[in-house]
Amino acid sequence: MTKRVAILISGGGSNMIKLVESMVGEHPARAVLVGSNDPQAGGLKKAAEMGIDTFAVDHRPFKGDREAFETELQAHLDAAKPDIVCLAGFMRVLTENFVRKWDGKMLNIHPSLLPKYKGLHTHQRALDAGDTEAGCSVHLVTAALDDGPILGQARVRVEPGDTADTLAARVLVQEHKLYPAVLERFAGGSTDPIILG
Repeated sequence: MTKRVAILISGGGSNMIKLVESMVGEHPARAVLVGSNDPQAGGLKKAAEMGIDTFAVDHRPFKGDREAFETELQAHLDAAKPDIVCLAGFMRVLTENFVRKWDGKMLNIHPSLLPKYKGLHTHQRALDAGDTEAGCSVHLVTAALDDGPILGQARVRVEPGDTADTLAARVLVQEHKLYPAVLERFAGGSTDPIILG
């Protein structure tokens, strides 16, 4: 049975686009919903143009009340009945209660080789540490930030003269390959990790 996938974004949605584009043919899943915490997120328009239902729950009016924001978010997800939720550049930290509802069904992509550099500014932190390689990870979402079992990683060499921006650009190319590959395997029932690069 084809799995239903909801994707949450906060910006342009480049990873979301790659996920949607990958879910064709023999793929065990299809995208049914794209949502954002920013009504102006460029990815919403792109998703609509791809024929995917969209919604936005602006987080700003909920300042200081994450649970009320998540209740609204959950209502949209409940209506679409997804089997899998993919966080693709969704820049809100979710509460334990929300994450628990999607235990074992929510994926996230993070721009570092976890468990290194959880949180923000991952590329600059890798450069500051003198790392010779960087990359990205797809993991199951748990209550702890950027934690949870790793389902895939892609590695990128750090080049002399790299800045956070040049490194981020090369890592993003790998994100666009890794996330669709992990989702396809996960939707097919496997949690065996994928390693690229």
